[in-house]
Amino acid sequence: MQELGGISPSKRLEESARRDGACSLLETVGLTKDYPGIRALDEMNFKLNAGEVHVLFGENGAGKSTLISMLAGANMPTAGQILFNGNIVELAGVHAARELGISAVFQEFSLIPQMTIAENMFLGAEPTKKGFLQPKAQRENAKEILESLDFHLSPTTRVDNLTRAEQQMVEIAKAFRSNLSVLILDEPTASLTNHETEQLFKLINRLKTQNVGIIYITHRMAEIKEIGDRITILRDGKYIETVDARSSSEDKLVDLMTGREIGQIFPNINFEPGEMALEVDDLITIDGSVNGASVTVRRGEIVGFAGLVGSGKSKFAQACFGALDIESGSITFKGEKIAKPKTKAMLKRGFMYLPSDRRKDGLMMMRPARENISIASLDIAPFSKLGGVFLSKKGEAKIVDQLTERLNLSPRKSERDAGMFSGGNQQKLMLARSLTRKFDFIVFDEPTVGVDVGTRAAIYEFIAELCANGAAILLISSDLPEVLNLTNRAYVFYQGRIQAELVGEEITEENVLSNFFEKGPA
Repeated sequence: MQELGGISPSKRLEESARRDGACSLLETVGLTKDYPGIRALDEMNFKLNAGEVHVLFGENGAGKSTLISMLAGANMPTAGQILFNGNIVELAGVHAARELGISAVFQEFSLIPQMTIAENMFLGAEPTKKGFLQPKAQRENAKEILESLDFHLSPTTRVDNLTRAEQQMVEIAKAFRSNLSVLILDEPTASLTNHETEQLFKLINRLKTQNVGIIYITHRMAEIKEIGDRITILRDGKYIETVDARSSSEDKLVDLMTGREIGQIFPNINFEPGEMALEVDDLITIDGSVNGASVTVRRGEIVGFAGLVGSGKSKFAQACFGALDIESGSITFKGEKIAKPKTKAMLKRGFMYLPSDRRKDGLMMMRPARENISIASLDIAPFSKLGGVFLSKKGEAKIVDQLTERLNLSPRKSERDAGMFSGGNQQKLMLARSLTRKFDFIVFDEPTVGVDVGTRAAIYEFIAELCANGAAILLISSDLPEVLNLTNRAYVFYQGRIQAELVGEEITEENVLSNFFEKGPA
């Protein structure tokens, strides 16, 4: 590796050792990563001690994912050093990192759908005997790991039959197939239930007692306070400061992260419920995920859906949008009975659904931002001419440029592929799509998964503005504060049914959580 700033690596290490008084478990010195036209990480100095949870905190695009990708061996630095137990190492690949006991659980999954859980967990590290695979031993090892994590999954289940939350569990379990020295967790609770999150935190505390160093990325302040020891803040690819997790206030962290004051995270919303936008009675889907649910949503209000993963809250919205087949029930949209909703027709009627999994369902990752924004409105002016017969590149470019400016897309490059943007900016691409035509009803399904506090506040303001302008909003969220602070009515789902409808001051944490599970006899 080349020297940085005219100071030799050995000198840098000596200075670092004098500051800390001891060698860290994992350390970076001047770590830098350049891509064409952009420096994603700029001379990053970072230290992870054994037995600590070190939180990486920063806005989307701050360099967190770039840093952990190099520590996990998935990416090579342009310059700088990585040290493990005081020795300079060159992590030429993920396998090299795992040989040292460094394992990462990335936000974007790396599972093979057609393979079983056990096969995915031990892919590349299959147990063998005299050159032959040992599938029975592999299944037994996988079962032991899953049980130790209290993940109720069968090793023989194919990954393509799992929910996103269950796939997240498999990704976490993969990290425990060998002895760990460093565990990297990137937004690990984004798809987990409260119970699963509690089990993960218990596991983290157990690993700390075994001197495992844990690098943890999250945007959830409550998680930082609960499990974090130290926090390193990044901004624009640069190191800003390392602070104590428990003594640092939320305001201080946000100020360090953004370099500006964010103010109140949740906006004040004046709800003015008007005419009925959506009325659904006794909806049942063919796959059984929704089983007799009835819901109403009016213009000028934000209705929340809460419930555990798999409760049916997302499936309900997908069925109304035409993305999931309906067995029976009545759907009335803007006064019109809809026998069998189809997505194209529902879009034209003014119904927009923004899915929770932006990479899988929401965006075309290998297509430009421009196309991802305009795709829902190519049949209308100014995106097309003569009723959708011809596309208008000029009209499309004009509207897309206005929307990327309005939502502060970073970088503001509409021809850049969606997959090249950070998670928060990918989310903005979907939000921009909802402004390309007049939508009377918009479903936001987990709108802030994996986005930073600043972007989160901007999304909340965006939703509040749409509501104030008379749109009907359906907010589906596993982040309970969103339901508590943004909605005027909330439905709690349990096993495909509505367990409770809460209105106004009834929407409390206790009332919502008490309906997450089956109620016993009165």
